[in-house]
Amino acid sequence: MAMYESDHTKFMREWMEKHPEQRDEQKKGRALWWDKPQSVEEQKRVAAVRVPVKPYYYDINN
Repeated sequence: MAMYESDHTKFMREWMEKHPEQRDEQKKGRALWWDKPQSVEEQKRVAAVRVPVKPYYYDINN
């Protein structure tokens, strides 16, 4: 049984094979937005201000 792969995924896979230099640009972009080192103090601060999520968001009784 074959797994589904969208047209966009196929396009991006082929494009990245044809343009291997873009891997470095992709890594730079990811590092810019996502791969940030966090200290233990920062993780504690984020955990302290986290708001709990309701079990069912649209239920006004909870």
